[in-house]
Amino acid sequence: MPVVGANRASWGANVFSMVPSIDFTIAFDEPDEHGWIVARVLEVPSALSQGRTREEARENVLDALRTVLTPDDELAGRRSGEDLEHLRFVAAA
Repeated sequence: MPVVGANRASWGANVFSMVPSIDFTIAFDEPDEHGWIVARVLEVPSALSQGRTREEARENVLDALRTVLTPDDELAGRRSGEDLEHLRFVAAA
């Protein structure tokens, strides 16, 4: 994979690599009467979790997002040998 801004001396031009990315928004509710903070990924309604602290709620909702975005080949009716392209999503912030 070309490095962003790598110089191709033989062509005398710069080669740029686009790294695909997806931006998500995490919404945090105020703590409920029991102290739980609910966190949800706005763009993925089924990615929802909670925690006792904002950081714990964030970690838990990122885990929920990974779970939702992980393909389940058996449930999706996938057959081995299908022409598939796999993409890797890395949640880092």
